[in-house]
Amino acid sequence: MSKSFARRIGPVALAVVAGAVTLSACATPTPYRPVTGQGSYRTGYFDEQIEANRFRVGFAGNSLTSRETVERYLLFRAAQLTLERGFDNFTLVDRDTERRTRTQIIDDPFWGPGWGGGFYGGWGPRWRYYRPGFGWGGWGGWGGGFGGGFTDVRQIDRYEAQAEILTGRGPKPQDVRAFDARQVIENLGPNVRLPEERRR
Repeated sequence: MSKSFARRIGPVALAVVAGAVTLSACATPTPYRPVTGQGSYRTGYFDEQIEANRFRVGFAGNSLTSRETVERYLLFRAAQLTLERGFDNFTLVDRDTERRTRTQIIDDPFWGPGWGGGFYGGWGPRWRYYRPGFGWGGWGGWGGGFGGGFTDVRQIDRYEAQAEILTGRGPKPQDVRAFDARQVIENLGPNVRLPEERRR
């Protein structure tokens, strides 16, 4: 990047671009690990004991974690917890997957608002349009859009699955909601992604 280009766009725009590149490079789906963060920012598995053989289990993923993965990790954690507590099987008493949606608006860092802002130092009209697969966007700039800015509006989904389970010993009950914990671990284990440091 030339020095003259850097001077024109300014340090704030450079910081925005650098941050976006860094985030895109390290952003990955939530691995199978204990929960971190709080509220809408928590990711990972969590559980609590309700009675001697009744537990609440959950898994929350980030915006890159699919619903299928979140529900798989929920079952895996339920099976893992069952074995950790000395049981052999578990029954799903209740299960729910929640989708949390938020809207993200990204403005072109090279185009400031109002008169005299932006890369070209001008102002112009802006238009909005819909791009299939990308969501709503905007386009505009000096003199009807030449050299103007861009606004990207995206819908971001995150999934969190929770279940209440009853654990038991011996063969699993004759119930479609009952699972053999060892078989769940064996079958789902190959598709469970652990954090990088734990796989080394």
